[in-house]
Amino acid sequence: MPSGFFGVLSRSTVSFSLSFLLAFPNLARAAQVQGPAPTKLNIVILEGDGAVNNIRQRTARETIVQAEDENHRPVAGAAVVFLLPDEGPGGVWENGTRTLQVTTDSRGRAAAKGLRPNDTSGKFQIQVEAMYQGMTATASVTQMNAVITGAAAGGGRSARKWISILAAAGGAAAVGAIFATRTGGRAMPPVTTITPGATAVGGP
Repeated sequence: MPSGFFGVLSRSTVSFSLSFLLAFPNLARAAQVQGPAPTKLNIVILEGDGAVNNIRQRTARETIVQAEDENHRPVAGAAVVFLLPDEGPGGVWENGTRTLQVTTDSRGRAAAKGLRPNDTSGKFQIQVEAMYQGMTATASVTQMNAVITGAAAGGGRSARKWISILAAAGGAAAVGAIFATRTGGRAMPPVTTITPGATAVGGP
């Protein structure tokens, strides 16, 4: 076997290795990012706990949870089930059932959207269960169904009334209107207006 064979073989091996890495540049990076497999699964409630749902408008705040491992790193690809109560305060999801399954994204997050509250007022709990590679974790989200009037939601008519008064009147007229409204119609105390006059300087 010629002596230069091993040199040619070595150069060919290096060239093949470089070509492989250039063709698949994400393999090494993916192996580093993925890290060790999780040994424990946890659920962190990010949004929705303590929310109040509007019965009249059938609107509710979405619930968002995050699946994490034992080192608080997000777990992507976990199956998360959101379960509403069978009776009493609660409702149904946008699919018309009380059970909704969502898969966590790259940040380990799952959002339960489209909750339609029922007509029963009161507190209830959304049961949450996450599953990943044979591991499970559970949590509960407490919410409330309530009849919310227009005045309570975002200021309502009261806030719009004050805006209309200030827009229609100007300066002192607006101040007088506000004072009269807050004091039950009593007259506004006199306001002293000071207008500076011109200063004349005479000759010596």
